[in-house]
Amino acid sequence: MKISYNLEPRKNLIGQRLCQLRKDRKLSQRKLAIKLQQQGYSFTELTILRIEKGQRLATDIEVMILCRFFEVDPNTMFGYTGSTKEQEDKRN
Repeated sequence: MKISYNLEPRKNLIGQRLCQLRKDRKLSQRKLAIKLQQQGYSFTELTILRIEKGQRLATDIEVMILCRFFEVDPNTMFGYTGSTKEQEDKRN
């Protein structure tokens, strides 16, 4: 069974967020790939380009690696900005 995905830009949340985080930190795709490789992760410049352009989906493990690298919550990578129940409980 073959699964196809509609990778329209508005549906590529991880790619859009990755591009934004990378640019906010003034990293080129190449520099980001090098930094991730130095930490032992198998990311290439082409991998980052394809994820950002929606030509390739990021795996769950890749999303977690990117979250750790950029020090963001996984919810942030998916565009969630509201408080979660857990976050609200911690505040109270």
